[in-house]
Amino acid sequence: MSENRSGTQVLAGCTIAITADRRSRELAGALERRGASVEHAPALRVVPHLDDESLVEVTRTVIADPPDLVVATTGIGFRGWVEAADAAGLADELLDVLQDARLIARGPKARGSIEAAGLTADWVATSETAAEIKDFLLAEGVAGKRIAVQHHGSGSDGLDEAFAGAGAEVLSLVVYRWGPADAEVLARSVSRTAEGALDAVVFTSAPGASAWLGCATDDELIGIRRRNLEGSLLLATVGPVTAGPLAAHGMSPLVPMRWRLGAVVREIVGHYAAQPFLATVAGPLSVRARGAVLDGSALTLTPAGHAILSELVAARGAVVPKEHLLTLLPGGSRDAHALEAAIARLRDTCGSRDLVRTVVKRGYSLALAS
Repeated sequence: MSENRSGTQVLAGCTIAITADRRSRELAGALERRGASVEHAPALRVVPHLDDESLVEVTRTVIADPPDLVVATTGIGFRGWVEAADAAGLADELLDVLQDARLIARGPKARGSIEAAGLTADWVATSETAAEIKDFLLAEGVAGKRIAVQHHGSGSDGLDEAFAGAGAEVLSLVVYRWGPADAEVLARSVSRTAEGALDAVVFTSAPGASAWLGCATDDELIGIRRRNLEGSLLLATVGPVTAGPLAAHGMSPLVPMRWRLGAVVREIVGHYAAQPFLATVAGPLSVRARGAVLDGSALTLTPAGHAILSELVAARGAVVPKEHLLTLLPGGSRDAHALEAAIARLRDTCGSRDLVRTVVKRGYSLALAS
């Protein structure tokens, strides 16, 4: 069991929703390799502007009147800008201009795209935030400078206004935008999260987190916040900016030390590897949102079986009265034979007749390891 909890299958039995559009397959694959079941519910979609006339026009302006500084806020955006210039027959001229400009990157992804274009970043924001770029350049002084800023899908993050207010001439380039996602898929994901059908939700952008929260009803937000604060729902983010909208709603999101997809996957794995389990005669047992993990194997349970097992785990070996377990059956059945049948199915699913003990005339309990 120790290999399973610390190894590649530590997420066995977990159902995790991914709200990202871009790089969602990469993220899903990393989680699935560790045993998770992944649901894709993008909160927003990336809409490229490669054929946008305004982007081409701004690019022509950059070439005609070269900037002193160029700020690249995203890797995909900078790469898309060069690709759009290439499609318009302007790539060579643009790269010549960028070669002579001072290039500022918001983190390693932006720097990577700059280097992929054969250029060199002169300065990289280690915090990967627009705020660090703003503070750094304003401290140097930008008065009289001509600055081109390539933005992410949500706009300027205040960079344009800050630089212009400090006396710079600013050119704004938006290479892609966030577009609406499938509203029905998103609403269902939010609803299932509130109802307890998901173990975790992963967010990769602040706009995506805001869109996801904005789809929730007041009651759903209350349910999501309660599950998160109680520890039954993990809300994982790639960094503090992405975590901001969740924290503003009183939630406690996971924020990795390094702001990468790989880092957030490691944090999710670490979270579940560190979760307590119940030592039973059939092996270590943990209950997930829709199933359970027993001795390293994921169990697929019926709704009634899951409800019963959850109550037995919560009792930690104490007897759970039959009368209470009957209320967990579909339709609120009061048939003792129906409860016996549900217990029998649960034992079969768990592969152990000894795990759930019958306490005559009282109820049932889990058989714990001595």
